[in-house]
Amino acid sequence: MAILNIVKEGDPVLRGKCRPVDEITERIITLLDDMAQTLHEADGVGLAAPQVGVRRRIAIVETEPGELIELINPVITETDGVQRELEGCLSLPNKWGYTERPMSVTVHATDRNGNKVEIRGTGLKARALCHEIDHLDGILFTDKAVEMVDPKDIEFDD
Repeated sequence: MAILNIVKEGDPVLRGKCRPVDEITERIITLLDDMAQTLHEADGVGLAAPQVGVRRRIAIVETEPGELIELINPVITETDGVQRELEGCLSLPNKWGYTERPMSVTVHATDRNGNKVEIRGTGLKARALCHEIDHLDGILFTDKAVEMVDPKDIEFDD
């Protein structure tokens, strides 16, 4: 496994629409493994393939330690409720803002073994799923932010 470079705001790869994965190859498996290693090293909760320079419909989310969710060609099929919470992004360091996202979501995707999966999430998990899937369409959280916040005004829990 390798730690990949996380692409930063301004790189055009972050604004492009990603291509679907037609076949799960060893390259896709390696990408998933490398993305997981990169996510853990960066101490994030989600990472999408374009954030590491790859325009493919692949994302990972880990809102609970040890519960990594791998998503190939994810589609949000259901949403419910609304939450207004603070978001940041590994590709937009030192930018924070409040977004309004669904309180709960259902996502259909394929896993690394080619199996169709259904993932349900509420709260942070729902927000992370939406955030990462947005990346696959070239959408950044700042596009959806209803209020940006100065980082020095945020108190983070250690």
